[in-house]
Amino acid sequence: MSLKRYLPVLQWLPEYRREQAASDLIAAVIVTIMLIPQSLAYALLAGLPAQVGLYASILPLVLYAVFGTSRTLSVGPVAVVALMTAAALAPIAAPGSPEYLAGAVLLAVMSGLMLTAMGVLRLGFLANFLSHPVISGFITASGIVIAFSQLKHILGIDASGHNLIEIAGSLAGNLGNVSLPTLLIGAGALVFLMFARSRLNPLLIHFGCGIRMADILTRTAPVLAVLVTSLVAWVLGLDALGVQLVGEVPSGLPELTMPSLEVSVWKQLAVGALLISVVGFVESVSVGQTLAAKRRQRIDPDQELIGLGAANLGAGFSGGMPVTGGFSRSVVNFDAGAQTPAAGAYTAVGIALATLLLTPAIAYLPTATLAATIIVAVATLIDFPALVRTWRYSRADFGAMLATITLTLVYSVEAGIIAGVGLSIGLFLFRTSRPHSAVVGRVPGTEHFRNIQRHRVETSRHVTFLRVDESLYFANARFLEEAVMDLVTCQPDLKDLVLVCPAVNLIDASALESLETINERLSDAGVRLNLSEVKGPVMDRLKNTQLLSRLEGTVFLSTFEAWQTLVSPSEMPVTSVP
Repeated sequence: MSLKRYLPVLQWLPEYRREQAASDLIAAVIVTIMLIPQSLAYALLAGLPAQVGLYASILPLVLYAVFGTSRTLSVGPVAVVALMTAAALAPIAAPGSPEYLAGAVLLAVMSGLMLTAMGVLRLGFLANFLSHPVISGFITASGIVIAFSQLKHILGIDASGHNLIEIAGSLAGNLGNVSLPTLLIGAGALVFLMFARSRLNPLLIHFGCGIRMADILTRTAPVLAVLVTSLVAWVLGLDALGVQLVGEVPSGLPELTMPSLEVSVWKQLAVGALLISVVGFVESVSVGQTLAAKRRQRIDPDQELIGLGAANLGAGFSGGMPVTGGFSRSVVNFDAGAQTPAAGAYTAVGIALATLLLTPAIAYLPTATLAATIIVAVATLIDFPALVRTWRYSRADFGAMLATITLTLVYSVEAGIIAGVGLSIGLFLFRTSRPHSAVVGRVPGTEHFRNIQRHRVETSRHVTFLRVDESLYFANARFLEEAVMDLVTCQPDLKDLVLVCPAVNLIDASALESLETINERLSDAGVRLNLSEVKGPVMDRLKNTQLLSRLEGTVFLSTFEAWQTLVSPSEMPVTSVP
């Protein structure tokens, strides 16, 4: 069982059937057609030679098929990770230089080592520190930066920058140098791809194409754009007119590459590699879980760390770039009928054949076409309505989201994600440091207890039930002390205080000390401290402490039992009106 946990391929391969193989092969063909232009485009986005994107789409897919747990996730270069790769490498080398390429290889290896280590140590929970508003804001801002960074290829001008302000300023300063032939190619490809994404599917169905076939043809529209623009560039000799082409791409399979062993370079790239690892893992697991749920399957987040780690190690040692699970490719893989991770391995074979046979044709591919492909792809990442939804639901989460977007746009992707993580943790600590608590009373004639400010309930002058709606730990221990003492001060006839604990899943050492302090102070005031509805795991830990032996009151199984025991039958309960 342990071997199957670390090698999920052993779970599905022994039962692999011919029908599954056929479905996987069909899905692989479709994904391969889609992945070829995407791989080239995302290598361009990362500032790397085109073949690097192809190399990152061969060995990583094979290794993920062995170590990954998702049946349909398609691993490879993705837009956000490509942007983060470019941002991490910018301070150490110029794009296109040997040092830059070596840095990309090292980033992939470092990311692979980090992800694998996190998986072995079962640290998948660390990704939970990235809240959904922060991730949504980061991806939206990254999509905007990516789109603007590709406009220089559409316009055929030189421009640079690592944030929106720098890129926009550089673009504005070079608008006088726009290349008309490049603009025609880029704008034409952009319009066609936008039309294909929004209108081509219903148009094909209208003319009698099957729904599934229409969907497949729509998703493979970038391939048609690549073929047509490459043919036009070759026939008309557009390179002589100033249209930038991909140029010669080395044919053949990638060779084994060793990462740099210079300690100084590892230190420079450590933060970038960690952020790429975490963001890539969150994106990949989100996609994997979404698709797995549709087939009532499940994925193991900790094993996914190992699978993605192996994929990145494979990318690094084969001359590629950091990779993760891609949303659009995975959806296509799923819709095309992929049944097992073998579809990814078949896709790797298809990409390998492309590097052997198709590289001469890729040389005539205009970079403007790849830029258009990137812009249309990242347009789906931009989610402005999420800002409105978050604002309406939680102003604090909106603040974290807006800060992430702003810093990513005006400073850097690293600053945006670090600030988002910091704000998420800060907001969590702030919220839990002031836990919601409520004085509860008995719903007349029942065993249920509800907030006296929301429901018509019965209360007692001598017994107060205080429900705590949060685990107790160092950040909120002092707050609980103050809340209890304020409550006791306002009730001179109080004899018993019952802490109702159905939501308390943890009591740490600081909170334990606070409870002991509360017990002592209440005892000095002539009030007994009681507990009710303490969960089993919490009670197990309390049994090894002195709190229970020193407790002035009792630990009750239920709040109703405490009511029956502590509230005198002769006392007329007071009915509160909310």
